[in-house]
Amino acid sequence: MNDTFFDKIIGKIEPAYKNNIQAYINRVDRERSLFETVFNTINEGVIVIDTKLNIKYVNRSAHGLLGLPDNFEEQKISRFIKELEWQSIIDKDGKWNKTSRREIEVLYPVRRILLFYLLPLETDTQSAVVILHDVTESRENTQEIIESEKMNMISLLAAGVAHEIGNPLNSLNIHLQLLQRHLSNQEISVDCEAQELLNIANSEVERLDKIINQFLQAVRSVKPDLHKLNIKPLLIDTLKILRNEIEDKCIDLKCTWPNTLPSIMGDENQLKQVFFNLIKNAIQSMSQNGNLNIKCSFNDDFLFLSFIDTGKGIPKENIGHVSEAYFTTKKEGTGLGLMLVERIVREHGAELSIESECGKGTTFTIKFPRSTRKIRLLQAPPSRSSTLNTSTHPTEKTPPPPQE
Repeated sequence: MNDTFFDKIIGKIEPAYKNNIQAYINRVDRERSLFETVFNTINEGVIVIDTKLNIKYVNRSAHGLLGLPDNFEEQKISRFIKELEWQSIIDKDGKWNKTSRREIEVLYPVRRILLFYLLPLETDTQSAVVILHDVTESRENTQEIIESEKMNMISLLAAGVAHEIGNPLNSLNIHLQLLQRHLSNQEISVDCEAQELLNIANSEVERLDKIINQFLQAVRSVKPDLHKLNIKPLLIDTLKILRNEIEDKCIDLKCTWPNTLPSIMGDENQLKQVFFNLIKNAIQSMSQNGNLNIKCSFNDDFLFLSFIDTGKGIPKENIGHVSEAYFTTKKEGTGLGLMLVERIVREHGAELSIESECGKGTTFTIKFPRSTRKIRLLQAPPSRSSTLNTSTHPTEKTPPPPQE
């Protein structure tokens, strides 16, 4: 007898129910075939995996993008996408809870740049969907034109805003200088507190002017002036600029970096703008007494810089839009910050990845090529560790700024 298992089961069912069951199974099979046809038609690669990284389902595009074998059920996704730290995306309970978005490079079967999304399934925390979108051509060809047009519009807007802000700032700076000169020429004594307040006003005006200049340099899509540099002093300078905001929210700031950092090729001003935007976003995402952890590590080829906050996180329906121009969930946001960050990072031959969990926080990680490694520039679209732990509280009069 060559009866299948299904035939044996059907044989034991009452004849009255056989036709209904058969009809139901046929309908389910037709629906399955329809969904499979749709998934195999789309250009995006779709892969379903479990928490052990076993591949459960792939569509035709995923086969082509990653060069998957026919026996994919016996394989793990980590074999084909190697540069991800998969275990960092799975929580300690062995469930998929974090959404993830990043750009990855695969070299087999051909070199491609893929936009990678990982989305946990709401109905099954043991499974997640990986979506792969091939952006190789757009990164290397048409995206430069689109980005150029977009940045031209933003540049016009930024120039207008900077002009409107710059004029009163210049006027304020001149009047402060005149006031200081007038006080110094008078035969009256100026108490130390008044002089200190005047000095603070001057320094704040200079700081605002510097921020505007950095913003203009970023939005004008100027190619980075790459030099060998150490990112640690840049981070410290940026934290000093944002010191007051960190203090006001009583944010516990922790910076961890190795005693000796390898150099990277970078543009000092543009990287300061990147760090400013990422730290500012982290501050705004957190309520009082949040935690901001800035971690730096490296291997033979790359330097990794992570900004880890305990904010509200990014909903998975928004993770694919966070770097789009004018997309923002903040009442007073412009929707330009992360778009500028991603463009500058890409023009440095680096990669930006995002991992987030609603209610628990977000991690932005930049992977810089070390200066001794040949960097891969894409067209713009558009060991012990010493720990610096700075806890700031409004009640402290002069908390020390981060020091090298």
